[in-house]
Amino acid sequence: MTDPAQVAEGSEKDPRGDRWGTRRFSLRGRVTLLAAASVAGAVALVSLGAYLVVKENLYQQVDDNLLARAQAAVDSPQVQTELQQVPGAFLASADLQIGQLTVGEKIRLTYPQSGSRPPYGADEIAVASGTSPFSLRTDPRTDSRVVALPQGPGQAMVLAQSLGPTKRTLNELSVVLFLIGGAGILVAAVAGTAVARAGLRPVDRLTSAAERVASTGDLRPIPVSGDDELARLTQSFNTMLGTVAESQERQRQLVADAGHELRTPLTSLRTNLELLLSASRPGARTLSDEDRSDIEADIRGQLDELTQLIGDLVELARQDEPRIEHERVEMVDVVERALDRARRRAGEIEFDVSLQPWVLTGDTSALERAVLNLLDNAVKFSPEGSTVGVRLYPVGDGTAVLEVEDAGPGIADEDLPKVFDRFYRSSEARTLPGSGLGLAIVQHAAQRHGGDVYAGRAPAGGALMTLRLPGAPA
Repeated sequence: MTDPAQVAEGSEKDPRGDRWGTRRFSLRGRVTLLAAASVAGAVALVSLGAYLVVKENLYQQVDDNLLARAQAAVDSPQVQTELQQVPGAFLASADLQIGQLTVGEKIRLTYPQSGSRPPYGADEIAVASGTSPFSLRTDPRTDSRVVALPQGPGQAMVLAQSLGPTKRTLNELSVVLFLIGGAGILVAAVAGTAVARAGLRPVDRLTSAAERVASTGDLRPIPVSGDDELARLTQSFNTMLGTVAESQERQRQLVADAGHELRTPLTSLRTNLELLLSASRPGARTLSDEDRSDIEADIRGQLDELTQLIGDLVELARQDEPRIEHERVEMVDVVERALDRARRRAGEIEFDVSLQPWVLTGDTSALERAVLNLLDNAVKFSPEGSTVGVRLYPVGDGTAVLEVEDAGPGIADEDLPKVFDRFYRSSEARTLPGSGLGLAIVQHAAQRHGGDVYAGRAPAGGALMTLRLPGAPA
């Protein structure tokens, strides 16, 4: 039954995910959005910086121009008109407002009759009174820049210039910057989409391949192009597919071989059981005690063979499982425990043992089973009263070897490359008990621990099995 709290929590999370688009926004869309956002941020910063710099420069030019013309107006000679003398600058001030501010018993502003009156206030009066060296301000009422310079006792020259043209220039600049920035963002979005589509094409291939593997089990590799990170990712994916395909092939081969090996003892077991059952029916021919004893012995032998075969198959399957935890392994202890078990079923066969300390990190049970298989294999082929040699010693290259030498007939040259194959049994070994998996288990354990196992001939003519393992002296 669903917990209402979980439902409520999910209902609260889902709208947030939809609002932020984290569930519906593809990687390609996020790349495009990131490119557009990055360009938008860069364009915004550049445009804002350019606008502020141009604005500062334009206003500075207005101020410098006003101050220069105000100084020129102060230095210009007086001109006699019909009624009064006025500064000569009045005659050349058609593009700005100019006036002469006089402060005495009353405040009077003189300006050209053809012009307009410049604004003035406390700042300009302070300049005319001599209490301030100059003034420069923006008059908010007329939206103009006003400058005042002293012209003499109780007088100041006042000039004002409208900021309208400057603001129109800034407005036009802001429109241009906005249009250019918008075009840049649009181009970045288009380029980001193209780059994302081209760059994520290998990811699309990987996605399609993963979906194909999930739906069909097809483990064909993906074509690789280029040598960038995505190409290496594709190569890694192909390596994984190859590993999975190899594992599946090993599993199929193991099942096929196991089915083949199980068929013979099962058929024989069924035949013997049918003989026993038919002999127990009324009117059927009665089996002699000797025949019944032989059939029962065959059944017991076939059951033992099936038990060993199934146990070896389980051991192989267990070794194929991934192991994460490993422990410190003293190989001398492992070999001695395996020798104790081998001696109990070796009969009159003796063991000549020489062990030097060797330590590695690995699976103790797997290594003990591998050593026991080597010892059992040597006992199986050695005649009664013979000796099996067991030697463990380092070889000086960071590895140690465990040699197991029997006194049997040895391994034929044509059998040497195949003795570690699953279910392989030479012609001499087919009459002996065994499943054909013992040496395969040894090879699997050796390779899992970074080593290997080899088959050869002993100086005395028997078989020599060599297990090589990495590690260090104890």
